[in-house]
Amino acid sequence: MKVAEAAEILGVSLGTVRTWAADGKIPMHRNPANGYRLFKREDLKKFLAKVARPQPVKKLNDSIE
Repeated sequence: MKVAEAAEILGVSLGTVRTWAADGKIPMHRNPANGYRLFKREDLKKFLAKVARPQPVKKLNDSIE
């Protein structure tokens, strides 16, 4: 799928998708005919599952000095 479709699925802007792809956060492929960025739905699902994981909560120390 193209950038606009990927952005809609991820709920972010087109620029964010382009940045994440350039940074290697989302696998990207290029159409050899026109150079468009292309994304696989499965890669986007994996990315969403990775970023949706709850992060451990740091416990506050009972005695704060």
